Amino acid sequence: MDIVYIRDLRIETIIGIYDWEREVKQTISLDLEMAHDIRKAAETDDIEYALNYKSIAKRLIAFIEGSEFLLVERMAEEIARIVQEEFSVPWLKLRVSKPGALRYSQDVGIIIERGVRG
Repeated sequence: MDIVYIRDLRIETIIGIYDWEREVKQTISLDLEMAHDIRKAAETDDIEYALNYKSIAKRLIAFIEGSEFLLVERMAEEIARIVQEEFSVPWLKLRVSKPGALRYSQDVGIIIERGVRG
């Protein structure tokens, strides 16, 4: 299976468990790898057969900007669900990070894989 990816998609949102985190928007960063057979799109040069990463990015931006999760883990599960259910992605690998969330660290976060890679 081929991989379509989005790297370092930065979105402002309310995320975190501390009182101050509930009052200010923070930046989260997404890296997303998605299984998709690109051969038909390559053969026809037709977007209809491609996994439209712009549509996925727009959907995730709207969802995350409107969310107020406590945990990155919950956010990651919801992102994975949206991508798999709404865009028919059988497998994905998702990295969600909070840049600057931990002193002396570039970022912190989680990586999850969901589904079956074809």
